[in-house]
Amino acid sequence: MINATKITAVVGALVVANAAQAENVEIYLTDMLDNTQNGYCIDIAKGREEAANPDDGLQGHTCYSPGGALGFDQTFDTEKFADGILYMVNFDVCTQISGTGAGSALELAACDGSEAQSFVFSGEGTITPVAAPDMCFTVAEDTNSGRSDANQIKVLSLEACDDSKAAYQNWNVRTAG
Repeated sequence: MINATKITAVVGALVVANAAQAENVEIYLTDMLDNTQNGYCIDIAKGREEAANPDDGLQGHTCYSPGGALGFDQTFDTEKFADGILYMVNFDVCTQISGTGAGSALELAACDGSEAQSFVFSGEGTITPVAAPDMCFTVAEDTNSGRSDANQIKVLSLEACDDSKAAYQNWNVRTAG
């Protein structure tokens, strides 16, 4: 495994170089897996759009951007990536890990600069916590339906980074449309 400190420095430099182009994006899984419409995005676990409750943490959920707009509860600020922060602009909260072991949940909380809220993510590839560099944001294999069969949901947690799980662990960003 590549040294996480070196990765953080390289990623930070790349993101800082692109800071002038910072924008609101969704973070989506690069593999559609079994999704029937738009793939999976990182999303607030319960509620819909503005009614979502950040206290419910994060999940993988059908992406909204291909419909023409970013989901209110799926929008992140790329400018914060340079600082290692996954910031949800519409709710003024940061992503944080609940622990460093396999199965740990991904939560949302007021931004406090703690190590639990520090990640390595360039906007493409795996997302790893600084506190657990061998762990990756991972969607589960099992799928549940949301409000309708078109809205698909997967549990999102930390799991060991593994090339054989790349379809469940590789992320990218995009704007609406």
